[in-house]
Amino acid sequence: MLISLKASRINAGLTSKEASNMAGIHQQTLLKYEKDSSKIPMDLLNKLSVIYQIESDDIFVR
Repeated sequence: MLISLKASRINAGLTSKEASNMAGIHQQTLLKYEKDSSKIPMDLLNKLSVIYQIESDDIFVR
């Protein structure tokens, strides 16, 4: 089942501020990728998948 980046964060029970701090990026950067994940660097996607406790293959990249 594919899930959006934003839905993955929400399902993990994290705010965008918390998730961005954990990932070491600015909150605005995270919000930008949640709106358009097509250009997200693979290393960041992998880092977020670990934070969100979901397989990166299950995150819908659009």
